[in-house]
Amino acid sequence: MSTDLWQRGCERLASELPEQQFNTWIRPLAPVPRTPDGDAGPAGVATAGVEAVVAVQVPNRFKLEWIRSQYSGRIESALAAVAGHPVRLELTLAPRNDGAGASGSRHPAGGPPANAATLAAQALERAAGSGPSSAGYRPAGHAAEPSVAVTPHRLNTALTFDTLVAGRANQMARTAALHVAGAPGVMYNPLFIYGGVGLGKTHLVHAVGNALLKDRPHARVLYLHAEQFISDVVKNYQRKTFDELKAKYHSLDLLLIDDVQFFAGKDRTQEEFFNAFEALLTKRAHIIMTSDTYPKGLVDIDERLTSRFDAGLTVAIEPPELEMRVAILLRKALGEGTEMPEDVAFFIAKNVRANVRELEGALRKVLAYSRFSHKDINITLAREALKDLLSIQNRQISVENIQKTVADFYKIKVADMYSKKRPASIARPRQIAMYLAKDMTKKSLPEIGELFGGRDHTTVLHAVRKIGAERGVNPELNQQLHVLEQTLKG
Repeated sequence: MSTDLWQRGCERLASELPEQQFNTWIRPLAPVPRTPDGDAGPAGVATAGVEAVVAVQVPNRFKLEWIRSQYSGRIESALAAVAGHPVRLELTLAPRNDGAGASGSRHPAGGPPANAATLAAQALERAAGSGPSSAGYRPAGHAAEPSVAVTPHRLNTALTFDTLVAGRANQMARTAALHVAGAPGVMYNPLFIYGGVGLGKTHLVHAVGNALLKDRPHARVLYLHAEQFISDVVKNYQRKTFDELKAKYHSLDLLLIDDVQFFAGKDRTQEEFFNAFEALLTKRAHIIMTSDTYPKGLVDIDERLTSRFDAGLTVAIEPPELEMRVAILLRKALGEGTEMPEDVAFFIAKNVRANVRELEGALRKVLAYSRFSHKDINITLAREALKDLLSIQNRQISVENIQKTVADFYKIKVADMYSKKRPASIARPRQIAMYLAKDMTKKSLPEIGELFGGRDHTTVLHAVRKIGAERGVNPELNQQLHVLEQTLKG
C-alpha cells in the first residue's frame, strides 16, 4: 500500500466535489496510525487480510455521522480507484482536549495538530453556514432551506437571492422583492406575497432581509411567523405591557411576517397588528407579508386590514414549471455532492409537481436509495426509489376523482360534468376539470372527452388551452387550480 494513498484519494475527490464541500468536509480529515489484526501499514493505512483499511479522525460526532452518511461511499470509491482494489474507510472520533484554546488550534491529545487547511475549512464552515451550527442546523437536502445561522433578526442567512432558483413561477415576486431590498419604504409597500405551501415564499422574504442587512448592517429588521406575533400579543396582554410590544414592532425598518392567515378570528391580535402596520407605514418602514391566499380571499380578518394588505403590491408565487423543477433538482443534487443525470431530473420533475418541498423529498429518497444500494443514479433506480409515491399518485388521481373534486369545489353536481348544460357556472368548472385531467393523468384527449359525456377531443383541447393560458395571467384562477391540485394529491 502506497504511503500517499490518502493524499492521492483526496486529490481525486477535490476534482470531483464542489470546492466548498471538499474544503469543509474532506480536507480537514487526517489519517491516523492504526494497528489492525493484520499487517501494519503506513499511518492511517492498514491491511487486514486482503482488505485495505484507511482510518481517519473526525473532530466531533456530528461530523462523523454526516461524513459517514454523505461521503463515506464517495471516499471509498476514490481510494479504491487510485489503489486499484477495494479500500474500506474507518472513521474515528479525535480524542477530546478540554485544554484546547478557543481558537481550536491546539491538537487533540494523541491526534494530529490542526493545520492551516483545517482551520481555514472550519472558518469557511462557520462563515458559509454549511456545517453544523449551535442551533437550528438541518443537513442540506433535509429541509427546504440550507443550514441556519441564527441572528438577532431571526433570519436564515443561507436564504438569499443567490440561493433562490429563479423561474417564471416566481419571476414577478422575485423582481418585486429585489426592488424592496434595494429601496425599502419607496415602492411596493406593503408587499404581499401569496401562494401554496413549499413554493418559496419564506425563502424570498428572508432574501430581502439578508440583502438589506448586507447594504445597511444597522437596519432594524425582524422576521417572524404570524403565530409568534400572536404569542407576543397574548403575553403582553397578560402582563399589560403593551408599551413593550409597541417598542418592539413600531421601531423597525423592515418587518417580515409569514402566514398572516393565522390572524383569522383573533381580534386583539388584528388590532395590534393594525396599529403596528400604521406606525411602520407612517415612518416609511417596509412591511412584507406572506399568505396562502390573496388578501380578499382571507377569512375572519377585519376588512380594514385586508384593504391595507392590498394597498401596496400583491404578487403570487406559482407552482414551479417543469424546467424550473428540473433546475431545482440539479442544483440541490449538486449541493449534496452528486451530479444528477438530466433525464433522471426530468423523470422526477414530471412526477412531482406540487412544490419544492416535495421535490426535495423525492430527491432525498433517490440519493439515499443510490447510496444504500451502491448503484448509479438512473431512471430505473429513481422509479424504484419513488415507487410508493408513484403508486399513490396512480391510485388516487383519476378522471373520476378530478370530476368529483372540482364539482365539490365549485358546488355543482358531478352529473353536470357529463351533461350538455352550458351555463358559465357549469361550463367553467367542466373546462377546469378537463384541464386537470389532461395535466394530472395519462389519459389521451379522446379518452378524456369520452369520460366527459362523449365530447369530441377538440372540445377537450380547447378547454386545456384556454385554462392553461388564463392560469398564467389570472392569479385567482391560478390559486384555485393550485388548491385543487393539492387536494387531489392528498
